[in-house]
Amino acid sequence: MFAKTFTLASLATFASAHMLMNNPVPFGKSTLNNAPLDASGSDFPCKMREGTYDLQGASNVYAQGSTQQLSFTGQAVHGGGSCQISITTDENPDKNSVWKVIKSIEGGCPAKGQEGNMGGDPNAEDPYKYSYTIPKELAAGKYTLAWTWFNKVGNREMYMNCAPLEVTGSGGSKDHLSSLPDMFVANIGNNCGTEPDKDVQFPSPGDDVDRFNGATEAWAKPTGSCPAGSGSGSGGSACHVSACHAPTTTATPATPSYGSGDGSESGNGSGSGDGTESGGDSGSGSPSGGFAAGTACTSEGEWNCIGGSSFQRCASGAWTATQQLSGGVSCTPGQAADIGLTAKRGLRAMRRVTRFRA
Repeated sequence: MFAKTFTLASLATFASAHMLMNNPVPFGKSTLNNAPLDASGSDFPCKMREGTYDLQGASNVYAQGSTQQLSFTGQAVHGGGSCQISITTDENPDKNSVWKVIKSIEGGCPAKGQEGNMGGDPNAEDPYKYSYTIPKELAAGKYTLAWTWFNKVGNREMYMNCAPLEVTGSGGSKDHLSSLPDMFVANIGNNCGTEPDKDVQFPSPGDDVDRFNGATEAWAKPTGSCPAGSGSGSGGSACHVSACHAPTTTATPATPSYGSGDGSESGNGSGSGDGTESGGDSGSGSPSGGFAAGTACTSEGEWNCIGGSSFQRCASGAWTATQQLSGGVSCTPGQAADIGLTAKRGLRAMRRVTRFRA
């Protein structure tokens, strides 16, 4: 009887409590609920309702090239899943608005390492924080930002919260958006879906990608007739090693963190080691043994460790920009399908090697 009651209670939690974006501050906060989009797509985009785009004091003013924090309220994280942050030039988006991706998080969003929910309190603060960058090439002006989420466990759903965005700065181009991938849309009656108990891999995630697979290492491509996406993004292989957990990681749970990731362990997410701007080299004047960003390569997914302290990867037929490894972490110099990361921990000098495979 207890087991039955517990099961019913658990199902009720999955059905009634979800997540809300709290940073950036969303539109119409007083009328925004934590439910997914309607399965028919009738409230797409931004959970259309009366007062959808009421500001109610919401103001998110960010500078070009700045790193910002993404955070949530709630505990019904459904085992995590995959999220995107996208923007449109429309200040009051509708079904015809064009959304472009500036960040993809494949796995571990909006929580890492979870097999189900963290609890049932819809008002609890989610301790996991994520970071994203406002493209420096983006023209200053007003936009709408969207957080979308495809949950791993439970019904096949799509969540979408929207927020006002004002980008400040000089320079930039109105044409930059057209070079970015289209936002992924699924599970809302559009013949595109996601597999249950899997972290969906976006067809076109863009160049700024984090992967946090979590408690299980289950990845899957979308199902059905999903658009392949557009834009010049190089795909998931461009994720940053300092904040990227590849699905073939062999490290034990005690392995030292390679950088502070997105700040989720400390709960503030605003630390300098967010993994999104970790000393990437522009490609010109790369360290000895490195290739200029964009140089053609043939072994897709191959790693190039430069001097044991920085790396780049062959993605979509071209070498990525050089990235600096976090302090205390080194890789095995040279090109290989695997990159051996070694971290020393305190006086014990315990070495643990993590392998990242293509």
